[in-house]
Amino acid sequence: MDIEHFFLEKGRGTPLILLHGNGENCEYFRGQLDVFAERYHVYALDTRGHGKTPRGDAPFTIRQFADDLLGFMDAHQIEKAHLLGFSDGGNIALVFALAHPERVDRLILNGANLNAAGVKRSAQIPIEIGYRMAKRFSGKSDSARANAEMLGLMVNEPNLEPEALAAITAKTLVIAGTKDMIREDHTRLIAESIPDRRLVFLPGSHFIANKHPEAFNRAVLDFLNA
Repeated sequence: MDIEHFFLEKGRGTPLILLHGNGENCEYFRGQLDVFAERYHVYALDTRGHGKTPRGDAPFTIRQFADDLLGFMDAHQIEKAHLLGFSDGGNIALVFALAHPERVDRLILNGANLNAAGVKRSAQIPIEIGYRMAKRFSGKSDSARANAEMLGLMVNEPNLEPEALAAITAKTLVIAGTKDMIREDHTRLIAESIPDRRLVFLPGSHFIANKHPEAFNRAVLDFLNA
């Protein structure tokens, strides 16, 4: 692997890996780390090209990030783990669970989406405009190129078909905010497409883990401990 992940680690027991969203880093889960570490061995990663993890030379895609996660687990001798992914982190977790079902214990998808159509247009249109502008100037500016890569994840990825989710074998929690930027019917579609799942909506926006950690943590722990 051409990168080495920066990560926060705390606790003992069953591994629980936290995957942040687009343009963020492991600090997003500050409200979860200590609480989850009381029961689990928690790893909060910075994804490739995010936070303190280098960009490297490999493709900047959700599928590459899932490959990176496999490399991280192998490097740290983690045979199987609970995965909790937020937004693009949820998309990484989805792709990983489909590719490596034997490495996933339980799966938690917070604000994930199968494609750009799952995002409310009020949120997606500015992303698409920003992506087109950044892509236009990417040949002349390193910052524009990096911005185009980051926004491109939200425009072009992960492009999963709902039918593919029938292959997920892990018990899954699909969780989102009542005022999420992901359309409610899309979140319900994800849940309905996974065989063994639980669906939870919590009051709040896309960022419920960060803005309402107590309610989010309680829902996650209820699921993991069930």
